[in-house]
Amino acid sequence: MTDPAETDPHRDDVQHEPRVGISAVLKELGEDHPGITASKLRFLEDKGLVHPARTASGYRKFSRADVDRLRRILELQRDRYLPLKVIRERLDADEDARDDDARRTAEAADPVTAPLPIVSAPRTYSLRELASRTGAGIPLVRELVSYGLIREQNGAFDDHALAITRAALALTAHGLEPRHLRPFKAAADRELVLVERAVAPLTSRRDAASRARAVERAQEISGLCLTIHTSLVRSEIAALQERAAVEG
Repeated sequence: MTDPAETDPHRDDVQHEPRVGISAVLKELGEDHPGITASKLRFLEDKGLVHPARTASGYRKFSRADVDRLRRILELQRDRYLPLKVIRERLDADEDARDDDARRTAEAADPVTAPLPIVSAPRTYSLRELASRTGAGIPLVRELVSYGLIREQNGAFDDHALAITRAALALTAHGLEPRHLRPFKAAADRELVLVERAVAPLTSRRDAASRARAVERAQEISGLCLTIHTSLVRSEIAALQERAAVEG
């Protein structure tokens, strides 16, 4: 039976890279691992070894890196009989080594011939750097990615992802896991639709001045939306406190 995620219209709404559904992954991995099942993939996800992204409708979407990671996991299980904990540690260590290699390569670039940036580039972080800076740990970061709460672009995360990860980590102390935070992503997506609709007359124009005004207007509208959202939540919290005081 065809995986509904294969035909989901939002198949790439979580990441700007090609992703496939679980049935496509089973088909590819099944050539070398005939016993692989959807339940097995879900089990590996539950154990924190792989964290596929999810579409707005909740379907799992696997990137090429996810599929390659799954293939390596299955090979280590089959050929080395390693427990899942050891496999996860080994794969995470491999990722760390690749990040270090990429950093050394960048630092070794010729400073004379390397092009100078016109403006300072926004700060970005690798998965390992994001986990280290926030103290969240790689499993939590991967889980945030899988639920679309943070976005990885070209193997890097921005300062927005840093702030979200720190907040998500703090919320775990209150029993709130990433899966509980999906309503925030859904609400943000709905607010974005409102903003895009409001600035559409300006973004449809090709002149630079109109596009600049569109950006300014989008920032203003988004700020107003955040004000309403925050005020609504604070109003309900205040009402909750009043009820608690009366009952007390």
